[in-house]
Amino acid sequence: MIKIASLQMVATCDLNKNLDSAQNLILQAASQNCQIAVLPEYFCLFGNKDSDKLKIQEPLGQGPIQDFLANLAQKNKICIVAGTIPISTNNSDRVLNTTLVFNQDGQVICQYDKIHLFSFSSGGESYDESKTLLAGENLSQFELTHDGQAWRFGLSICYDLRFPEMYRAMGEIDCHILPAAFTYTTGQVHWEILLRARAIENQSYLVASAQGGLHENGRQTWGHSMVIDPWGKILCELDKGEGLVTSEMDKSYLLDIRSKLPALAHRTIQ
Repeated sequence: MIKIASLQMVATCDLNKNLDSAQNLILQAASQNCQIAVLPEYFCLFGNKDSDKLKIQEPLGQGPIQDFLANLAQKNKICIVAGTIPISTNNSDRVLNTTLVFNQDGQVICQYDKIHLFSFSSGGESYDESKTLLAGENLSQFELTHDGQAWRFGLSICYDLRFPEMYRAMGEIDCHILPAAFTYTTGQVHWEILLRARAIENQSYLVASAQGGLHENGRQTWGHSMVIDPWGKILCELDKGEGLVTSEMDKSYLLDIRSKLPALAHRTIQ
């Protein structure tokens, strides 16, 4: 068994306020004996303009956000899946939207740069992440061992959820982790069904950590952070507001499902 916490935020335009909120939630997760804490996409900044993220960008491996998370993970002996951080590129006008995973020693053990960049336009609501982000290219996964059991985790971010081929390409993953900031408009109709579908079809746990509420910049996010089991059952959920939900994940239960219904072994189209 391994225990994981999905952290939900309503991030502001103030980096320091957001880091304080993230720290509070991570400390709560650690106090509840969680081995892993997952922060949402854009946990460090929900700016007034998309370009605001460029002002807090950091080169990979150094910077106050990364140092803060490394120290927090090491001090509290908890693995932190750090939502997304704006990581510098060679293009001064664009950054990578990057998930970094810090182990219990505060070391970065995995990096995932968001591959699918969100765009949406309907009425007065319009988004285009490609204006400030560069798309990543590589799938990412990592392993953690707890109580003698090895767990394989796959990383994806928000809009990636709509591309099932990405999850299949990772192979047999024990738990998919998805930091997100789904819009209220799309979230209310698609969020839960897409999450449960990805868990069911990949016979894996799925942990979704979301932004959930009305932000200072006027944008509203859907929330509903949750943990889903390999049979598609929602184990825990937080509808809106700042907070966290926790759940234990059972490796024997996962293997039992795959044994009784060996759908992954029956694949004929690669």
